[in-house]
Amino acid sequence: METHGYAVVGAGPMGLACVRALTRAGLPVTGLELHTDVGGLWDIENPHSTMYDTAHLISSRHMTEFAEHPMDPAGAAYPHHSEVRDYLASYAERFDLRSHYELGTRVISARPHEAGWELVTERDGEQRTRVFEGLLVASGTLHTPRLPQLPGEFTGTVLHSSQYRSPSVFTGQRVLVVGCGNSGADIAVDAVHHAASVDLSVRRGYHFLPKFVAGRPIDSLGGKVRLPRAVKQRVDGALIRALVGRPSDYGLPDPDYRLYESHPVVNSLVLHHLGHGDITARRDIAAIEGRRVTFGDGESAEYDVLLLATGYELDYPFLDRDDLAWPVGADAPQLYLNVFHPERDDLFVMGMVEATGLGWEGRHQQALLVARYLAHRRAGTGATDALDRARRERSTEREDGGYDYLPLARMAYYVDKQTYLDALSAHLDELPELPEPPTAPARRAGERVHA
Repeated sequence: METHGYAVVGAGPMGLACVRALTRAGLPVTGLELHTDVGGLWDIENPHSTMYDTAHLISSRHMTEFAEHPMDPAGAAYPHHSEVRDYLASYAERFDLRSHYELGTRVISARPHEAGWELVTERDGEQRTRVFEGLLVASGTLHTPRLPQLPGEFTGTVLHSSQYRSPSVFTGQRVLVVGCGNSGADIAVDAVHHAASVDLSVRRGYHFLPKFVAGRPIDSLGGKVRLPRAVKQRVDGALIRALVGRPSDYGLPDPDYRLYESHPVVNSLVLHHLGHGDITARRDIAAIEGRRVTFGDGESAEYDVLLLATGYELDYPFLDRDDLAWPVGADAPQLYLNVFHPERDDLFVMGMVEATGLGWEGRHQQALLVARYLAHRRAGTGATDALDRARRERSTEREDGGYDYLPLARMAYYVDKQTYLDALSAHLDELPELPEPPTAPARRAGERVHA
């Protein structure tokens, strides 16, 4: 069977960055995207998008953008999702990325092959089987809803945040939002202006950050002086308490962990509405009977809508977990830098990383490193030896910068931004950009691509 170049699954920000990096390195690449256009979940017209009408970037424009393709400096500090979609479309247009994609194409399965990876895809009802030299999985982490087992049967409407589109669904309804991550906080604020009542149920404390400080996006402050971890946690924690107080001032539980040990909630309005009584804080759900919900503190109330802002399961449905170095019971694959497989030199999980302030440029650095790694392997320069050793020996290590992250599924692939970027930069220095596009080395029949 003919061997193709490299397959990139997904056309969101990470997938586009991968195709950009591989084409820049002169490598043959085919992008595979289920939707009929680029943009991933940021295109609300994508049937698989988890976007909602009022969604904006949580990180600021400058901290999110690709360095080589800045967002409009006259635009909003936190752009609306439609602006983000247009930005990603312009990025694809500028670097002619669409021409490398097969849009409207589903990846049904990806299996190891003696010459790389055998992918079965489907487009317009027709299946196709091809072998690619390598596979870059950039299909995202926000696809499969995490649906908790409710303690009883609720007879009203139950929605996961992935199903939420418009606040009109709350008109005249008694609403209980379960969970207070960034989406939960946003949706609770949306509901205030439409619902008969809005309650917010949380089972643990959160750190809340305002979107603006002194007129500037909060993630644009600091960074010029790199403080030791413990000092940064104390200094930033004291600043936040001075600006917004403690969650308990608004009826919410205080977090029993330090700032940055879990992803903070960046929202300037949810505490405002809690303080004004527009939203009522509730504890964890203890029991449900019909439309009555009883909470852990013994209080109860009746609701018409339960909105579950309970996050997402990490899921790559077209891949076997054994092929991903994903141990049984673990919340995420064990990959060096969250990208590199410990045994295979032809499989890369892209964008399976979260960090405060990492942005899309941090993910572009991921893509650039993988592209250079593949280019040097093709050219046989030997420059990949150090990275090969690291991915074999250090796949269980984590670039956490010493932070004691909470043992939550969503934190399983969280890293410290600067520690992570430093590691990427060190390997990029080992793998300089090649002046000429590499050619694929000939493989003997049956030769495996394992390092």
